[in-house]
Amino acid sequence: MHDFVFHNPTKIVFGREAINTLGKTCTGIGRRVLLLYGGGSIRENGIYQAVMDQLTDTELQVTELGGVQPNPIASHVRMAVELVKSNNIDLILAVGGGSVIDEAKAIAASSRADKDIWDLVTAGRPIQDALPIVTVLTLAATASEMNSGAVITDEDSMLKLSIGGPALFPRVSFLNPTFTFTVPPDQSAYGAVDAISHLLEPYFTHGTPEAPLSLAMSEAVIRTIRQTIGAVLKDPQDYDARATMMWSATVAFNGLIRSGYGGTGFPNHMIEHGISGAFPHVAHGAGLAVVIPAWLRHMLDEKKPLIARFGREILGVSDGDDKTAAIRTIEALKHWFAAIGAPVSLSGLSINGSEIAVIAEKAAGVARYWGLKNYDAGRIAAILKLAESA
Repeated sequence: MHDFVFHNPTKIVFGREAINTLGKTCTGIGRRVLLLYGGGSIRENGIYQAVMDQLTDTELQVTELGGVQPNPIASHVRMAVELVKSNNIDLILAVGGGSVIDEAKAIAASSRADKDIWDLVTAGRPIQDALPIVTVLTLAATASEMNSGAVITDEDSMLKLSIGGPALFPRVSFLNPTFTFTVPPDQSAYGAVDAISHLLEPYFTHGTPEAPLSLAMSEAVIRTIRQTIGAVLKDPQDYDARATMMWSATVAFNGLIRSGYGGTGFPNHMIEHGISGAFPHVAHGAGLAVVIPAWLRHMLDEKKPLIARFGREILGVSDGDDKTAAIRTIEALKHWFAAIGAPVSLSGLSINGSEIAVIAEKAAGVARYWGLKNYDAGRIAAILKLAESA
């Protein structure tokens, strides 16, 4: 196990009555609030009113901004920053899933730094100062509610890059599982894939020969998510299943399980960012479901024993030979993604083979930014070729 420092300052308030202290919490942090949300579904499912009931019982001044896209874009961040400045906002309240929370982090960083968001992103330096952020989570997937990272897309270059730093941890995140009851089946499935990917990538890329606890924790959470998403899809209002999914997705990427792994990489995320950067209609989890089996096939010889272990521990693969078990594992994982309603090929994303070169170039730009030196456009295109059809 490698040396590490684990520090996560985000307070989690979890349960049916979670937001009952939202107003009081916000007044202890700021007075002029930017209420940020997405396409307006929170108005239809009652979450908006529940949040506003909390905020109007206080002396908070609330400015609203909706319209955050599923892959948040830099131009909307810039619009929000102008709103922050003109209203002297001192607290960002993000109500939504990972995209809304990611954009809240970008707004918080850009507003405090008084720099354009894309300049901050491409500088690649950790964000040390930002406006405070509070979140109300409505989709279990990214763990942005309890980590310090965010992803933003620049429409001009169609690059989807990350920003992060200690100042971007939310102060408090409110997790009410009932707020996920109305999440559609496809988005629930994509959230499960996204959460699993946050565990799967460090599992296969960690830099230490001995990480028994982290490996075992990863396996336990992945097994839990696999079991739970079935219950969620069967009964979207199964509180226990939604609660387990919500907390599992948070734990999957709040930094705890990766502690002790040493260096880890996210090549699947890098390739998916190339996909959804070039094709913004693609949901992040859907893109990951396509990329992951292809990447595992590409890495079969190098990662054979670990792929076989993954299959035996999580997917019920029983073959004794590591190579056979590894092949069966990839097939089983792809089959499970398809079974929960996730696409497993580029064609399933309405992307054809002629567009692989464009995606590979975009992903290679992300790889350079992330320091993934072994991934150039040619290698990425070869992986994408393995995902061309089901």
